[in-house]
Amino acid sequence: MQRRKLLLALAAAPIASFGIRAHARPKTMKDIEALQKSWKSFLPAGASVPSPGEPMKLSDQEWSKRLSPQSFRVLRKEGTEHAGSSPLNDEKRAGIFACAGCDLPLFTSDMKFESGTGWPSFFTTIPGVFEQKKDFFLIYPRTEYHCIRCGGHHGHVFDDGPPPTGQRWCNNGVALKFLPKDAKA
Repeated sequence: MQRRKLLLALAAAPIASFGIRAHARPKTMKDIEALQKSWKSFLPAGASVPSPGEPMKLSDQEWSKRLSPQSFRVLRKEGTEHAGSSPLNDEKRAGIFACAGCDLPLFTSDMKFESGTGWPSFFTTIPGVFEQKKDFFLIYPRTEYHCIRCGGHHGHVFDDGPPPTGQRWCNNGVALKFLPKDAKA
């Protein structure tokens, strides 16, 4: 009986250690700052990404050719996808979440958490990638955020996220693309 317990414990150890690492979050704002500064370490080797300072302006017709109809509705018309519809909600690999409109890196995989809302959620962002504005669409004010490079609508930020930021950047999955760290550029 002891041997069986030992074998089960040894078999479960790699899974348990992965679970602990995968769910470890920064505990202080200094940890958040370090995570934000190290975002490039999540890029695939040799990846080339645009700068927030390179604006991208296209006509609606050009955007509609570039984007899927659902991505166009969300990014360009400030729509919302159905909760639970994005495969990126379950994305667990190391990498970068970039704007589906212009490829600007927005979040790293270590900034993501499971909020239970049905949308990909993040507790912080790569610095300098979003502009914010107040949205009164549902009567009460919400903070909406848009890609600083292309102006694409991504979602809303709420003050009900995990510590230490307390933020939940609730993002539409169709407004994102995922670049896995282990992919070839």
